[in-house]
Amino acid sequence: MATTKYIFVTGGVSSSLGKGIIAASLAKLLQARGHRVTIQKLDPYINIDPGTLNPYEHGECYVTDDGAETDLDLGHYERFLNVPTSQSNNVTTGRIYQSVIDKERRGEFLGKTVQVIPHITNEIKERIQILGKSGDYDIVITEIGGTVGDIESLPYIESIRQLKWELGKQNSLVIHLTLIPYLAAAGELKTKPTQHSVKTLMESGIQADILVCRTEHKLNDELRSKLARFCNVEREAVIESIDASTIYDVPNLMLEEGLDKIVLKNLDLDDTTTPTLTRWNEFLTKHKNPKSQVTIGLIGKYVELQDSYKSILESFIHAGAENEVKVKIESIHSEYISDEVIKNQISKLDGVLVAPGFGERGIEGKIKAVQYAREHKIPFLGICLGMQMAVIEYGRNVCAFAKANSTEMDPTTPHPVIDIMEEQKSITDMGGTMRLGAWECALAEGSIVRDVYKTDIIEERHRHRYEFNDAYRDQLVTAGMKITGTNPNTGLVEIIELPDHPWFVGVQYHPEYKSTVANPHPLFVAFVKAAVTYAEKK
Repeated sequence: MATTKYIFVTGGVSSSLGKGIIAASLAKLLQARGHRVTIQKLDPYINIDPGTLNPYEHGECYVTDDGAETDLDLGHYERFLNVPTSQSNNVTTGRIYQSVIDKERRGEFLGKTVQVIPHITNEIKERIQILGKSGDYDIVITEIGGTVGDIESLPYIESIRQLKWELGKQNSLVIHLTLIPYLAAAGELKTKPTQHSVKTLMESGIQADILVCRTEHKLNDELRSKLARFCNVEREAVIESIDASTIYDVPNLMLEEGLDKIVLKNLDLDDTTTPTLTRWNEFLTKHKNPKSQVTIGLIGKYVELQDSYKSILESFIHAGAENEVKVKIESIHSEYISDEVIKNQISKLDGVLVAPGFGERGIEGKIKAVQYAREHKIPFLGICLGMQMAVIEYGRNVCAFAKANSTEMDPTTPHPVIDIMEEQKSITDMGGTMRLGAWECALAEGSIVRDVYKTDIIEERHRHRYEFNDAYRDQLVTAGMKITGTNPNTGLVEIIELPDHPWFVGVQYHPEYKSTVANPHPLFVAFVKAAVTYAEKK
C-alpha cells in the first residue's frame, strides 16, 4: 500500500501572507499532475469552531456538506481543487482540548497526568493523519494558522516535529511562507526577518525544506543564494511569491517557480508528468478579458471587511468569467441606507444582492433595498437572511402586514412571516446548533431556479436558525409570491420568486459555498446574466 505524503505549511514574520492560497495553489498543481490531494487547516484559537465568531473578527464562516462550520480558507481549497472538504479538514485548538478532556473524563488515560506532551500533541497528530489514513489521498497538505513564534501555535509546531521524525524521510516536508520586506528608504529588499523566522522555527526543532517568499519586488539570484545559505535550504527551494493581480494567478506563478517540482523531488515522487491546467487557464483568460461590465450592489452589514463575504465575492468572479463580463461589486452598508443612498447608488445598479447575516442591525436598510429592486424590476438575489428580508418586505408592502417581521428581530411581531424553527426553540448553546450542511430541495416546474439548475432536486448548504413561516404561505402565495423550492422531507420553504419581475429569487441556503473555478454556481451565473440583460436595456 502506498504511503500518504504530508506537507506542512507554516508562516513567519507576519500574518495574512496567504498560506491558504499557497497551499491551494500547490495542491492545484499536484492535482493537475494526477495526484489525489486534500488540504486541512489547523487553527490555533480556542473556539471550538468559527461559527460563533463575529465576521469582523475572522471573516466569513464557511460551511461544508457535512455541516462543519470552518475557516474561510476551506473555501479557497474547494474553489481551487473542486473537491468537497469536511469536518476533518479544519481543526481548532478548542476542538483538540475538548476531545482530550472528554477522553480524560472517560478514564481513557488510565490515571496518567494529562499534559500537552504527549496527550495534546498525540491528538493533533491523530487529527492530521485522519485524512491520510482514509486511503482517499496521496498527499495531505496541512496549513498551520498563525505565525511561528506565537504561543498558541507551539503545540502544533511540536506535533509536526514529532510527525516528521515518525513518518520518516521523503514522507513529509515543511514549507515556510515568509515575508521579504522592501525598505523604500534603503531601496532594497531585506532578508533578515526571514532569517529570524527560520531560526525561530529551528528553535522548535523544525528545519524548513522550502521557503516561499512573499515580496513586492523580484528576488535576484544573489538574494536567493543568500536566503538559501542562511536558512539551510537548497537554492532551488527558495520560491518567489510576488504580489499578483488575482489569487487565481498564483498556481501559474508557482508553476513557473517550480514549487511543485521541488516538492515532488523532496517527497521522492515522479515529476515527469506535465500539469494540466487547461480549464483553469480558460477561466483566467475570460476573467482577464471581459467584453463588458455590470455593477451589482452587495447589501450587507459587514461590508467594511471584504473577507466577511469572501465566498460571495469569489462566486461573482467565477460567474463573471462564465458570462465574459467584469462584475463590479459596490458594497453598500445596510445600516446607512437612506433615500439619498437609494437615489445616488442603488438606483444606478444592474443587480442587487442582499447578503446573509444575523441580528437586527441594518435590517430596515436591507428591506428598503429589496423594495426598490422589486418595484423597479432590478435583478435581485437574496441569500439566507436576504431571502427572509424579501419575504418580510412582501408581507409589509404587498400583503399589508404593516408590522411583518422575523421573530429574530422582533419577538412580539403580530405577523412573524419568518420564525424560529421548532427544533431550535429549546436550544441554549449557540455553537454548531443551527441547521447546517447540505439539504435537499425540490424545484418547481416552470420556475427560474428549475431553468437555472436544469434538474428536479438539488443539494445546497445551509447555516441558519430561522425559516419561512408556513402559516403565512397561503396569504403570500395568494398575493403573488411563488414558492419554487421546498425541502422534500420537511416541506420547509427554500426558494421564493416573484413572477411579475424579470429576475427575483430568494434562497434560504448559501449557494456561494459551492461555486468553484471549474464549476461556477449556476445561480450566480444566471443572476449575472440577468444583470447583463438589464444593463443592456438601460
